[in-house]
Amino acid sequence: MGRYVVRRLLQMIPVFIGATLLIFLMVNVMGDPVAGLCGDRQCDPATAAQLRKEFGLDKPVWQQYLTYLGNIFTGDFGTAFNGQPVTELMASAFPVTVRLTIVAILFEIVIGIVLGVVTGLRRGRPVDTGVLLLTLVVISVPTFVTGLLLQLLLGVEWGWIKPSVSTEATFGELIVPGLVLASVSLAYVTRLTRTSIAENKRSDYVRTAVAKGLPRRRVVTRHLLRNSLIPVVTFIGTDIGALMGGAIVTERIFNIHGVGYQLYQGILRQNTQTVVGFVTVLVLVFLVANLLVDLLYAVLDPRIRYA
Repeated sequence: MGRYVVRRLLQMIPVFIGATLLIFLMVNVMGDPVAGLCGDRQCDPATAAQLRKEFGLDKPVWQQYLTYLGNIFTGDFGTAFNGQPVTELMASAFPVTVRLTIVAILFEIVIGIVLGVVTGLRRGRPVDTGVLLLTLVVISVPTFVTGLLLQLLLGVEWGWIKPSVSTEATFGELIVPGLVLASVSLAYVTRLTRTSIAENKRSDYVRTAVAKGLPRRRVVTRHLLRNSLIPVVTFIGTDIGALMGGAIVTERIFNIHGVGYQLYQGILRQNTQTVVGFVTVLVLVFLVANLLVDLLYAVLDPRIRYA
């Protein structure tokens, strides 16, 4: 196990460099960030040259990337064009988005897996058909429609929640935004769990456990569910980074100042340091989440061993 973890960590290095290099190049071809600082007017040549020198934009792109990569290891993600360090923006944005992601993941795990197990064990029955239709509707409706509808009904019409989240963004305030953020993924988790349960239910090891006279609950939890959760864990693990980086729509609807909000503002203002810094952290989240998912395979299925 130890050698496998070391090998995976070494494999992350070229993936991290390649992903950050691609992001850096894509962000730098979006346009001239200095021109965006001057608004509608054209920048004075002397002022533009001074700004490029101040932010290191006068150097070749490869040199800018190497400088950025070297600064990352010292905890320096650069400075936004308003003079604020990117790390300060991260310190205020990431805790909010992490709480939002935790709420969304809990909805996926609790509701998605429970519904998937129930429908997988009762395949073809009315409850199975009803849940399948419901998940199909959730997948078909765009997230911004679901968010605006819940905000209108629960926040404006019925007054059950605040239409917008406060700056503290407590877990209680993030329940509805978390449900909106997790809605599509929750539907996929339900359908994925259902399919996996229904397939493994017909496996030989399940029939053997039933023939031995084991209680139904033990057969489902100890044998059927553990093996069926492998593809579900894979989906949820990769979905963690997607939820954190893809919360732009949800955060805009509920006025949440998290990672999605900062990315939106950075792209809108062509603030390359902010965009690259935040996406770099999200790349690390993806890599760590995938490593943890691979290690969980051995916990769920004892037959899986890592050398």
